[in-house]
Parts: sequence; structure tokens; C-alpha cells
Amino acid sequence: MSHAYTPATPVLPLRPNSGIERVAARVGACLGAIVEVFAALLILIEIAVLFSGVVARYVIHVPLVWTDELATTLFLWLSMLGAVIALRRGDHMRMTAFIDRAGPRAKEVLQVFSITSSLVFLVLILFPACEYAYEESFIVTPALEINNLWCASALPIGIGLMLLVSVLRLIESSDKKIVACSLVGTVALVVAFWLAKPLFAGLGDANLIIFFVVIVAANVFSGVPIAFSFALATFGYLTLTTSTPLVVMVGRLDAGMSHLILLAVPLFIFLGALIEMTGMARAMIQFLASLLGHVRGGLSYVLIGAMYLISGISGSKIADMAAITPVLFPEMTKRGSEPGELIALLAATGAQTETIPPSIVLITIGSVTGVSIAALFAGGIVPAVVLGASLCGVVWWRHRKVDQSQVERAGKKEIGRLLMAAVPAVSLPFVIRASVVEGIATATEVSTIGIVYSVLLGLFVYRQFDWKRVMPMLIETASLAGAIMLIIGCATSMAWALTQSGFSSDLARLMAGVPGGSYGFLAISVVTFIILGSVLEGIPAIVLFGPLLFPVAKEMGINEVHYSIVVIFSMGIGLFSPPFGVGYYGACAISKVNPSDGMRHIWGYIAALLAGLFLVCAIPWFSTGFIT
Repeated sequence: MSHAYTPATPVLPLRPNSGIERVAARVGACLGAIVEVFAALLILIEIAVLFSGVVARYVIHVPLVWTDELATTLFLWLSMLGAVIALRRGDHMRMTAFIDRAGPRAKEVLQVFSITSSLVFLVLILFPACEYAYEESFIVTPALEINNLWCASALPIGIGLMLLVSVLRLIESSDKKIVACSLVGTVALVVAFWLAKPLFAGLGDANLIIFFVVIVAANVFSGVPIAFSFALATFGYLTLTTSTPLVVMVGRLDAGMSHLILLAVPLFIFLGALIEMTGMARAMIQFLASLLGHVRGGLSYVLIGAMYLISGISGSKIADMAAITPVLFPEMTKRGSEPGELIALLAATGAQTETIPPSIVLITIGSVTGVSIAALFAGGIVPAVVLGASLCGVVWWRHRKVDQSQVERAGKKEIGRLLMAAVPAVSLPFVIRASVVEGIATATEVSTIGIVYSVLLGLFVYRQFDWKRVMPMLIETASLAGAIMLIIGCATSMAWALTQSGFSSDLARLMAGVPGGSYGFLAISVVTFIILGSVLEGIPAIVLFGPLLFPVAKEMGINEVHYSIVVIFSMGIGLFSPPFGVGYYGACAISKVNPSDGMRHIWGYIAALLAGLFLVCAIPWFSTGFIT
């Protein structure tokens, strides 16, 4: 999420009263349970397949040539089943800033509209997905030598399951009048656009504004999940303004959702949940608190340092925050910190640590732009320190007059004991990075090393491993990964349509003429991605605009790793800035703090992040100095 992706509230208030509603609820629950079990098993199988590939290649020196191919095939199934789970649980990312301000009746109308809009797209794309799977049935995979239909059929089956889930959700709704009106209205909009096809034929490039700005914005702001907002706009553009077969859109969807490097996303999400469950996060935080807890603002420094360390392990902001807040916030509150101050700093550190490897955003930006992920891992460490130092400056200023005389300083023996407990956990980020840099494992495989390492620590070192929590963690991982992958798939289709329209070349010419050369281009990029980060979140913005803007940056002589770091930080600041940044509300949800409490505290931290970003922009060495 990196991602501060937060589960959306359930898209419909479910109050099953009649017989058919109860039947729909039971069918939905049964279907959900079956899909969840299969998705959880797929995650475990993926871990086993990739880890066995590492062991075979590095330990016994007998590479398994089929592991990547099998992992890719299973990954598409995991992505689609995860998307089904996310749809049923209401976990698909959507913008709720305007819905939350609406009255109860208007809110329910918009929530139903979000389902009917998604339902219409699923109905329209189902046949092209079946056609795509049929065409893939003529292909045999090179390593496993199996029919590619085994992989491609995940698309129509996943779409069909999402369609069924959407129908069941509508049946479960108690207000059938709203459902009927929304269905009729949505179908009427589709028919109206179809009838207007001759009009679109004469509009030329204006269609790009209509479909990729107006329609996307209308869907996003009305609460339609971001993935389906992208998909509807792309489907409409290709259908009404071009002669492109829709099977091509499905192919782009497949390419975006099954890229092997993105398999690291669900695996690192699961790793983040493991470090919290096994007590590794608690061990790290307690050690840091023993060092700094007695100084003014000491636990705030601990929060910044802990987020830096945890981000290097999990790669998921939700996992990072969920690991830290239960351990640190109660003690900080006991020492007099205001909840609003805590949540403001937590959100700011979410943006500050976006480039700590193995960040999901780093992996994503490398996969869609071709930038070396190992170089991104190396280039993201120091810039995060620069932004962290800026946050520490604000912490010092705000706590410079706090009386700490009553806080007891930890003794050397206590610090030593906590250090010994923390060393195995603190070693994990270094194990992960060394495995990638030394060529032991790829950026995807290294997540399995982290998972195995964490399981062993939980079982034999920290002796804290709750087997009952594993299944819910796997299901949560599948749901979040499915939501992310569907966004990437739909955004990949949308980016392809934009590229084919000639938009990329027009944008390149426009950006090449920006006053100020490379620094002017960096300045515009910062503003653009802060806005995109607050509205679209990180991954969709990267997939959409990364392939378009990175060639421009390269032409201007900007190092691709340096530009990546600037883009990621810019999106992170937008993502964690109120009033639109969904990451801020995710931090509030994790911490159980009212969002309004943090509003007046966060702006100083945002200013510090911007100051740090300015330094990173102006001094490329921070990003490129340690790239080998």
C-alpha cells in the first residue's frame, strides 16, 4: 500500500431481512470462505516455490528452471482471487473524502453506485476475458510445457467471481429501490455513451480529456474503486474512439497483474504481519526506547527510528504502523504526548520512509520503468535519513521545553539485555538487503528469505508464534495484494491506451520545454506527484505516469534513480497529507485517533518533509552516492 492502503468501509449497509437476502448472505459467506482458503494456500505455495528456487540455486547449485514460470502462473490466480476477496470485504481502494461528507441517504446512493458501476464493467469485460483465455490456449509454456490456458483462465474466472460477488452484495442490500435506480441509471449512462460514439469520432485528442480526466475524476470522487475507475475509462476510450480489440485490454491487464517482480508485494505484506506477530517489532522498539526514552522528545525520535527499521523489513506502511503503534503509543501517551501529535508524526514518518528497501513502491517503480531495483534499494537509504533528520528538527523544537526530570534513565545492564534481544530482529533488514546486493536472491525471492527467517525467530528465539493468527494474516495479505494488483493491472491498461494515443510524445515535448531545465522539470514533477499521491495514491500514479515521464527525465540528464527517489517522496508527502491523502486516514485508523486531532500538528512535519525533499532534489549524491 508503499503503501498506506486502508480498507474502505463496506460498500453497502447489509441488513438481510427477507429470505432471498439471507440466502444471498449465506452464499456469499460460503463463496468467500472457499476463495479465501485457495488464496491462502496460493501464498504458502508461492513462498515454498520461490524459497526452494533460492536453496536449489545457491545451496546445492542446481537451478530449478521452472520456479519463476510456476510462480508467475500462480501469481495471476492469487491476484484475481485476492481481488475477489477485496471486493467482498469492501477492501478495494477508493476515495471517500466526499462520500464521508455526504448525508446518510446520499452516502448510500453513492455506495450502491460504486457497486453497479463495477458490475457493469465486469459484465462488459467478461467476454473479452474469455476470448483472451481461448487465444492463450494455443500457447505452451517453455519450462513446464503446459497449456497457457491454466494461467490465462484466472482472468475470466476471477472476473466471473467478482461479478457474482457484486450481484450478491446488491441482493443483500435492504433498499431495493436505490439498487434498482442505480442499476437503471448506470445502464442508461452506458447506452448514452454508446449512442454518442459518432460524436467522439470527431473530437480527436479531446477524448483523452473526456475519458482519462473527466470520467476518471467523476468515478473516483463518487467513490467507485480506483481500479474500476481506471478500467471503465480505458474500456470506454478503446470501445468508443478506437478500433482496438478489447482482448488487447485484457492482455494489458494480464501483463500488469502477473509481472513476477510484483509477487514481492503480497510476500512483503505477509512478512510485515509476521514481524509484529512474532515479537520482532516489540524487541526493536524496546531497545530504541531504552536508549532515547529519557531525553526530551526521546520516544518521538524512537518512533522515527523504529519506522525506519520496520520499513526496511515489511515494505508495507500499514504493516509498519500496525507493528509500532501498539508498542509505542501507550507509553508516549503516558508521558504526556497528545494523540494528535502522535498521529501527525506517525503519518509524517510514513512519507519519510517510502524509499527504505524493500519498499513495495520501489519494486513497483522498478518493474514499470526498467530502473534497477538493486540500485533503487541502495539509493533509497540515505534520502530517507535526510528527511528523518528534518523531522527530528521539528521534534527537537516542539519538545525543547518539556520537563523530563521524572523519566528514569535505563541502566547499562537493561540496555545490554534489550540489545541482545533486539539484535536478531534488527539484523533482518541487513539480511534482506545483503541477499539482493550479493546476488543470493532476486528482489522477489528475498521476501521468502525474510519470511523463513522471521518464522524461525518467532519459533525458537522469541518463542512467540500464534498459529491461530496465520490464516487471518494470509487472508488479509491476499485481500490487500488483490486490491493492489487490480489497480496495477487496470492502470497498466490505461497507461498503454494513453501511450498508443500519442499522449506520451506530446507530454515529452511539453515537459522538455519547461523553463529551468532539469531543475524546472524536477520542480514540476514534485508538485505533480504530490497532487497525484493525494488523489490516486502511489502505485496507480507510478504505473500511469512513470513510463511517460521517466524517458523525459533521462533526456534531461537526470539520473533515473535520483528521479525515482524524488517521485516517491513527492507521492509519499501527498499520500500522508490531509485533507485528501488516504495514508493520513490510514494512520489514524491504525492508531484509533480522530483525524481532526492531528490536523493542526501535522503541518510542521509536512514543512520539514518538503525541506528535506528540496535537499534531496538539489543534491543528487544523496540518491546516487552509494550505487555500485
